[in-house]
Amino acid sequence: MLGISAVVFLPSADEEASASEWWWVLDVALGLAAYVAVFFRRRHPVAIAAVLGILSAVSGIAAGPATLAAVSLATRRRWREIALVGSINFAAAQFYSTITETNPDPIWIVIAANAVATVGMLGWGMYIGSRRELLWTLRNRAERAEAEQELRVAQARSNEQARIAREMHDVLAHRISQISMYAGALEYREDLSPEEMRASAGVIRHRAHEALTDLRDVLGVLRDSGGERTPQPTYGDLPCLLAEAREAGSRIELEDLVEGVVPDGAGRTVYRIVQEGVTNGRKHAPGALLSIRVTGSEDDGIDVLMRNPIGFGPTRTPGAGLGLVGLTERAELRGGHLTSGRDGSTFVLHAWIPWGS
Repeated sequence: MLGISAVVFLPSADEEASASEWWWVLDVALGLAAYVAVFFRRRHPVAIAAVLGILSAVSGIAAGPATLAAVSLATRRRWREIALVGSINFAAAQFYSTITETNPDPIWIVIAANAVATVGMLGWGMYIGSRRELLWTLRNRAERAEAEQELRVAQARSNEQARIAREMHDVLAHRISQISMYAGALEYREDLSPEEMRASAGVIRHRAHEALTDLRDVLGVLRDSGGERTPQPTYGDLPCLLAEAREAGSRIELEDLVEGVVPDGAGRTVYRIVQEGVTNGRKHAPGALLSIRVTGSEDDGIDVLMRNPIGFGPTRTPGAGLGLVGLTERAELRGGHLTSGRDGSTFVLHAWIPWGS
């Protein structure tokens, strides 16, 4: 502002003083008022820019604030406002150049110079406005991308925690329920010989070692150590699971009507569903017959139906009730569904899993 005011006012100061002493005083007074008014250009951009443009018609000092106000208005990039203020500034510049007679060039050169100056300052303001908008857009996109990244990280962390929780429950609940059953037998059986006691204790020790091995395998997900891990169970491991359960005293009937080789992903889900069903049956209805019917094909998917009588009295094995919740999540993640509930005096667990890959 100071530079523009000096360029416009100084060449014409002598001309103003010689024409009228009051004109020089008026120029200085209006210029100082313009320097004060320009600080309010953001509150009333159109009014301030228009008024300062009019003042610059008779005050060379006001040319600096008028230019700043016009540039600031142009950053808004509203064509009607730009056309109005641009016209006022061009007319004011032309009027001031004419009455001061400081430029000996032909009139068309003066008009062209004032037009170029007016277009230049308005174009500069529009460029600043475009750059501000671009920077705001990029900053907004960056902030949104960071927020989305944080959300994805939090969601991935939550999904990973839920997956680990499901694995720990599905694996450990089965092992611990076996240990609890053998320990309960030792607590109530008083007719066991020392050899039978040692055999039962050996079974408990073996199951505890299996539980520790499964726990290490699950916790290995938390550490990318690159070491060897126990392969995840598949549908082919289901007979071993049921044989182990029968060895522990569970009564289980399996009707396997699956056609074809079950993919590992779907087979692992079916394995966990059956495993949780066996664990629940052992906890809530010990000694009752658990019927398992598995049917399916590549076109129809895999259907799992488990039924067992409801036991009497509270279970001695503690549980948080999260097993069926985890199974439901596991089934839905595979694109299937799982329901469970009472059907008269029978507890029914029904699941369907797509064949998948």
